[in-house]
Amino acid sequence: MKVSEVVTTLAEAPALLRIAKEIKPKPTTHCDSFAARVEGVAQRFPDRKAVIFEDRSLTWSELNAAANRCAAALKTRGLRRGDTVSIVMENRIEFLTVLLAVNKLGAISALINTNLTGRALTHCISITDSSMCIFGEERCAAVHDVQDAEELTAINHWLFVRDLGPAECPQWATVLTYDSGSADNPGQTRQNTIGNTALYIFTSGTTGLPKASVISNRRFLTAAALSYLGGIKCCETDCIYLCLPLYHGTGLFLGVGAAFATGACMFIRRRFSASNFLRDTREHKTTCFIYIGELCRYLLNIPQQLDDSINPIRSMMGNGLRPDVWHEFKKRFGIHRIAEFYGSSEGNVAFVNMLNKDCTVGTTTIPLALVRYDVETDEIVRDEKGRLIRVTDGEPGLLLGQITPKTVFEGYTSKEATEQKVLRDAFEDGDAWFNTGDLMKTINVGFALGLPHYQFVDRVGDTFRWKSENVSTNEVGEVINGHPQVSFCNVYGVEIPRADGRAGMAALVLAEGIESLDTHSFSLHIRKNLPAYARPVFLRIQRDLDTTGTFKLVKGALRKQAYDLQQVDDPLFVLKPRSENYEPLDKAFLAILNAGDAGY
Repeated sequence: MKVSEVVTTLAEAPALLRIAKEIKPKPTTHCDSFAARVEGVAQRFPDRKAVIFEDRSLTWSELNAAANRCAAALKTRGLRRGDTVSIVMENRIEFLTVLLAVNKLGAISALINTNLTGRALTHCISITDSSMCIFGEERCAAVHDVQDAEELTAINHWLFVRDLGPAECPQWATVLTYDSGSADNPGQTRQNTIGNTALYIFTSGTTGLPKASVISNRRFLTAAALSYLGGIKCCETDCIYLCLPLYHGTGLFLGVGAAFATGACMFIRRRFSASNFLRDTREHKTTCFIYIGELCRYLLNIPQQLDDSINPIRSMMGNGLRPDVWHEFKKRFGIHRIAEFYGSSEGNVAFVNMLNKDCTVGTTTIPLALVRYDVETDEIVRDEKGRLIRVTDGEPGLLLGQITPKTVFEGYTSKEATEQKVLRDAFEDGDAWFNTGDLMKTINVGFALGLPHYQFVDRVGDTFRWKSENVSTNEVGEVINGHPQVSFCNVYGVEIPRADGRAGMAALVLAEGIESLDTHSFSLHIRKNLPAYARPVFLRIQRDLDTTGTFKLVKGALRKQAYDLQQVDDPLFVLKPRSENYEPLDKAFLAILNAGDAGY
């Protein structure tokens, strides 16, 4: 073991102690919230830049004052503690302003995926019992299509937030203005507790449409602490590069949360741009980067320049950076610290690579178990007594997080959906465990203060990840089955070389009397009913679907064969990048796919 490795690891010990102190359990009645943290930052660093967005910027005092005025406007419209507000808005300053305003009043923000339309959008707004919907001009068309849905009659106010476009506020909505009013901190903020629900963040489950996971102030502040103390390790002099959608926990908790707690500046983009990345980092002196693995692959695919490593980024935190690109990315862009993490919005177990070890999601002090899982049958393996079986070191296993008073599973707005994620009597009578649905394994990272380190292996079951989104196979399947030419389908994820996650693939059985799929009408149906990330990339037309003895769809063989023309005799179709219509998969495009040059 190298002495330098030991010294480097020991140097992280003080940060671990600070984190332990910061996240030490407190009574749920303890008063704190992310809006309260911003009020404190605005008092300490009033003139420091808080956020940079396009050609605008605000200081912390300006951002806090804008949030206070917005809170006053929402209070005038009847927003009260415990109410829910659906927010449908792209990354921009107004998103942060509204988010803070709602939290200041002790209300709950339901953060809606801006890719959603139609039924899925209606569902997400309705299941949170929202009394208001605040939407950006940029999402006006999608909201317009659902605002008169029967499920949304509980919405008292549709509030329109202007952007840079030409769209006018529709007649059924009201412009949300907060230019005037008191800029003083509202008294309600001091009454917010860490036990109060702060957010609903949506996750694609295995039962169809998205579920709303419950995020308390405590969970938000804990995730932020892990980021600013043990992950990116930022302070008020840092600037955090944020291009991930802020309706997701990764960008919101680790980036925005870290800034809210420390006073670090946020550089925000509406969406990621690989070609502008280095220019942005140099121009705005961004020192920290919140990533997902897919973004890192995109950056590696742009033409290499001799000065790629000359940039101000020193640390980055995120998830999904796979071992096959880890070292190349770190070397090319001169990154000193990568704090890979693992966790989910709703889960009670998380890992953080706080010791700066390569190719690991780090470690945790949360009680957990890795148990045997049969991927082929998609089932947990049990012993003769019906108990779960722990795997050995280095063996992939299904990750479970033990549910205890200190490691609470806050679950979803649906009690039924919450219970479906809990395994009871797993190892002994009366125990309870959160089922993450993910395979993990332990790995050897050298000297690590005696702490086991882990590596993500894969997702299991009926959910896969593509384009940084969780895709529910059941939800996609329901849409496909709605096409008149389809009798039934089986949806699963398949790997594409040099692309992160798994691309959607659907095996279809055509309706009786249909000889061939009308790809034009099918493509139109898919575009109309599914967001881009959930649209299957590949189609396979089968005569029959394989099922188990209990009529459960078999996916193992389909995943292995994927879109390999040598293994599959059935007709195969592909939705190429930037194309709107499915077309037959031929050998020429298959070669491009296998070379990793397809552009997904």
